[in-house]
Amino acid sequence: MKSIRKQRNCFAVLLTISICLAVWLGLTFMLEAAFAFGAISLISLLLLVRQSRLLNDATLIWDNCILAVPSALISMPGCQMKNDAEETVVSTFGILIGSEIYRWGLDGVHGVRLNAAHIDRAKMYLTFGDAEQNIRVELLHGMTERQAVLDAAQRLWQETGVKAKVSGW
Repeated sequence: MKSIRKQRNCFAVLLTISICLAVWLGLTFMLEAAFAFGAISLISLLLLVRQSRLLNDATLIWDNCILAVPSALISMPGCQMKNDAEETVVSTFGILIGSEIYRWGLDGVHGVRLNAAHIDRAKMYLTFGDAEQNIRVELLHGMTERQAVLDAAQRLWQETGVKAKVSGW
């Protein structure tokens, strides 16, 4: 979430600088340069809005945390990658892996949905996606007590409607 916030702040600074330069160049009658910086301002504004929405989604996920872990292994058909991000957060509304956000439940029946959850002694496996693509995420949960695992499974079921299969306990 820190990297998303940092990028948003950079876009805000770029927008401010480009607006100031566009106004200054417009007042000194360098119209071509003023229009160029005006275009940069418009692009910066669009990027700032996009990054602000991303930060809003990340904040929503972070505030409704079910489980937070240090790393994740993401598997898609034909591709597998490990992400040792600064944070991986599973939430009611999606999953935040570093600065990458996967949201579920936005587009109703046809959108991305959490499909399955499985918790064993060392890892939690989440499968989510839509009709075209499924993504599987492996999380090293670090829970050592059975009750903590059962509480996480219960909370996942209450908040997402997906019943987690617990094994090995």
